[in-house]
Amino acid sequence: MNKINPKKLLNSKWTAVAPQNKEKHFLITKVKFDEEGEVIHCEIEAVMTKRSESIDWNILKNSDHWLLGWT
Repeated sequence: MNKINPKKLLNSKWTAVAPQNKEKHFLITKVKFDEEGEVIHCEIEAVMTKRSESIDWNILKNSDHWLLGWT
């Protein structure tokens, strides 16, 4: 289980455990918070292809799918 501080999420680096389409390394490029400081939007971008998509940032906590940093 990855521990994540939502305030440090922006520009954090992630490695997909099971890469698809040669996309292994990712950056968090956008994070939006509501008035209470809860994450309401998170966007992740593949470093190699520059493809980006919105994700639920809580899935990054699952170390079976995501590793913190680039490995």
